[in-house]
Amino acid sequence: MAAKPKRKWPVIVGVVFVVAVIGALIYTSGGNNTFRCEVCVTFDGRTVCRNGAAPTKMGAERIAADTACTDLSSGMTSLMQCQNNAPRKVTWK
Repeated sequence: MAAKPKRKWPVIVGVVFVVAVIGALIYTSGGNNTFRCEVCVTFDGRTVCRNGAAPTKMGAERIAADTACTDLSSGMTSLMQCQNNAPRKVTWK
């Protein structure tokens, strides 16, 4: 009968670990992103607008612009060319 209490500890540790991971995911999933924006980028005759959020203004703008450039480009060279262009429009939310 002494074996049953030993089996409870791995279950308790597992539950605590899962709760900690879920808590960390909730904390890092946007609670500290105070700056939000929408950036429109024009490249190769096409315009795409994407949202970005980050703790800094520059970070939020960069994330949104990089996401837009990813959709507009078709390779590493064109991606870098797109990222070197200034955004056409930035709207802060």
